[in-house]
Amino acid sequence: MTRHETFSASAIADKELVLATDLDGTFLGGTEEDRGRFYKWIEANRDRVGLIFVTGRDPGFITDLTRRRGVPRPDYVVGDVGTTIAAVEPDHLLSPIAALEAEIAELWGDAGTTVQSALRKVPGLRLQSTGFRYRVSYDLDPDRFDRAAFDIVADLGLDALVSDNRFFDVLPRGVSKGPTLLRLLAHLEVENARTLVAGDTLNDLSMLSLGLPAVAVGGSEQALLDELTGLDHVHVASGIGVAGIAEAIVQKKMFSAG
Repeated sequence: MTRHETFSASAIADKELVLATDLDGTFLGGTEEDRGRFYKWIEANRDRVGLIFVTGRDPGFITDLTRRRGVPRPDYVVGDVGTTIAAVEPDHLLSPIAALEAEIAELWGDAGTTVQSALRKVPGLRLQSTGFRYRVSYDLDPDRFDRAAFDIVADLGLDALVSDNRFFDVLPRGVSKGPTLLRLLAHLEVENARTLVAGDTLNDLSMLSLGLPAVAVGGSEQALLDELTGLDHVHVASGIGVAGIAEAIVQKKMFSAG
């Protein structure tokens, strides 16, 4: 456990609100004006607001995003569609939490090469160039995609997930954004009721459906909205991106003005 992790584990558990948010289309969504206003609000309330990125993005992207692009640095990251769990150091580098990642590593083993070989001839899948530790990811062409890929992945004892009708991820069995976020919150001793979960595509379903206060921001994927129908804990926002998150914070009365 790093010094930063020890400090943040204590601090984030005491925050009035912990925002656990997807990035693309959610925390990075909305107008430039809306993003600027919301990011300033985050920074002005760091003593009361905790921030966790829950994303399909990899650690390198997140470090560059917060170090060079003016996006607030999170306290923690659930990255790589739930297969990375890390604290974020003051220099913006991610520090994986070994105790939480051990089970993920064991479930994955050395499946990467096997997955790539098994899916090599599946139409509509193009392997992404980024190398991931505990997942294999593809760009998906929905017009050519053969759904037999799901059966191939299941036969390998792994899970497959399509999001935004553009991405196909192969993950360890039972690992995704939602279950991994729950493990991190328990590790940090953060109360679920003080956590607002935000997302916009189908790969956010596993965290939006946990039962924690949640928001599907404006412009969310229709397939996600269909799955969320009837879930009272989920606020379906009209505001796009960060405007939708702000809307939910007000609607759910999760942060006091004082």
